[in-house]
Amino acid sequence: MYLYKSLCYDHCVKVIVLYRPNSDHASDVESFVRDFQRQHDSGRKIELVSVNTRDGAATASLYDIMAFPAILALADDGSVVNSWIGTLPLMDEVAGYMYS
Repeated sequence: MYLYKSLCYDHCVKVIVLYRPNSDHASDVESFVRDFQRQHDSGRKIELVSVNTRDGAATASLYDIMAFPAILALADDGSVVNSWIGTLPLMDEVAGYMYS
């Protein structure tokens, strides 16, 4: 399942990844984030959020996310600027929102 959703091109202050540790996609997600941080070392971090925790489940519910992994680019006010759900995007796509 792949869903690409672009709501606007506003400045993004935060990127989070909602995923399930110990699942089929966990190692791919963790490698993606590790490689992204290595390639785009600017001091800004992608936040990994386990949906197996109370806070992670609440975050998934807040943004109506039911498929994982889900990457959310969030504006200053917490609104979703862009999302990639069910698959991992190109790192440059994420960087474009994170460093614009």
